[in-house]
Amino acid sequence: MITYEDIILGCWVAFVLVWAVSAFNTKRDIQGGDRGAWRKFALLRWMMAAMVLVFVISRAATGTAHFANSGRIFSLSIFPQPMILDWIAAALSVAGVCFAIWARVRLGRNWSSRPAVKMDHELVTSGPYAYVRHPIYTGLILMAAGTALTGSAWGIGVFVIACFVLLSRIPIEEKIMLELFPKEYPGYKERTKRLVPFIW
Repeated sequence: MITYEDIILGCWVAFVLVWAVSAFNTKRDIQGGDRGAWRKFALLRWMMAAMVLVFVISRAATGTAHFANSGRIFSLSIFPQPMILDWIAAALSVAGVCFAIWARVRLGRNWSSRPAVKMDHELVTSGPYAYVRHPIYTGLILMAAGTALTGSAWGIGVFVIACFVLLSRIPIEEKIMLELFPKEYPGYKERTKRLVPFIW
């Protein structure tokens, strides 16, 4: 039987796999970014993705498919809560990873692991980018919020770190976009929100 823990951890596994594989097909950074470092460690990326796949397959093959049993990361609950909240947490995680992956696919080769100017950089304003300017961050924060809603110390820690890291990157990215697209980006900023559609 699938548990809410399986769903939440499955979302994080999906995120790692999609990002590890899609990182191979990006435009070259010409300013900022990783300056080629991410490409130099392609073997390491493949190893990380392979480790995740081996873990998932081995759990399924041995009949111990519940991810949470391997580390019991949700067992250190800070506050008690009804089971319905755990399933809401799982739903938020699914919604978050789906939104982030949709945005990642729409961004295509313009993606960078750090704020950067890409070769032939394009301003993407379709798909989830028609609603928020940073939909990947929206999805990740939503997934982290779902993880935190389980009440586990690990989940709350992930949420705090995700918010701190992602929110600190937004001003840097928007400065780069304003410099790259001085005519288009101000209008785009006026008609879209930063992270939460129609709100903020």
